[in-house]
Amino acid sequence: MKQPLLPLLALLVLSGPLPAAAQTYPTKPVRIIVPTAPGGGVDILARLIAQKLGDRLGQQFFIDNRPGAAGVIGARAVAAAEPDGYTLLMGPSSLAITAAIKKKLPYDLMHDLTPVMSVASTPYALIVNPSLPVHSVQELIAYAKAHPGQLNVGSAGIGSASHLAAEMFDTQAGIKMTQVPNKGMGPAMIDLLGNQVSVLFAGLPASLKAEKDGKVRVLAVADPKRSALLPNMPTVAESGLPGYEIDNWIGMLAPAKVDKKIVDRLNREIVAILNAPDTRKRLIEIGFEPVGSSPQAFAEQLGNDVKKWAAIAKQAGMTPN
Repeated sequence: MKQPLLPLLALLVLSGPLPAAAQTYPTKPVRIIVPTAPGGGVDILARLIAQKLGDRLGQQFFIDNRPGAAGVIGARAVAAAEPDGYTLLMGPSSLAITAAIKKKLPYDLMHDLTPVMSVASTPYALIVNPSLPVHSVQELIAYAKAHPGQLNVGSAGIGSASHLAAEMFDTQAGIKMTQVPNKGMGPAMIDLLGNQVSVLFAGLPASLKAEKDGKVRVLAVADPKRSALLPNMPTVAESGLPGYEIDNWIGMLAPAKVDKKIVDRLNREIVAILNAPDTRKRLIEIGFEPVGSSPQAFAEQLGNDVKKWAAIAKQAGMTPN
């Protein structure tokens, strides 16, 4: 005797639709929003990871560049997207700086986005024009103290990582360099090469190329640890300023309330990609150091970064706007 169909239908209605993570994610193309222009470091890393994810998961992961407003435009688009795992963000550490120094943002970094992982980092380096007679961090500090107000330090702009890196250096070293902000890292590097400024915190890969050409001198790495790109170069912390570090990460985030199973799967897949020898080799060649942190570790890092940058901005006399 056939069982009545009504109770089964009622059960299905009451149980509601299956969550997205209960399906075989992904079942359609996934958009990765990059809040920077094409061709930059974040974009290059995002495209590499997108291709590898597509190969592993059998769906297209495509890049949608949304540059502008220090990453706010792209981050806002992800924060407002459906939390179904089909819109993701690959963003730079400047997102934490923006959250620290801006009073009003169209999203809350810590509540409207879900951390997936810190994917990789691009080390910062402390570099100087070769005409400056210093060859170490300690010599730079001694020179600044002996020539107060005479050292100019460049940056990619007020509120940029390079600006706040210099402010933190001044505070810890007990010196005061004159800030010369610019409209991006490219123009700031041109100023250094032209000796318009003497000091700059810049990405290590670009710094190494300029040093090879004899145009700059690298004094130290600003990362928490020595870089695989330059293993014999000491960190700023090792050079007399313990605790000094600029973790210039690039991380993946998703909208708030996305299913934890999706977050965990993305994390596992990207960790596997980063652990593949060919991927690690390629990333290091182009100036990235693979990280692959857990969602929990990345969430903690985001919170700590916002607090750190807010404190540095306050010390520099910056008023949140």
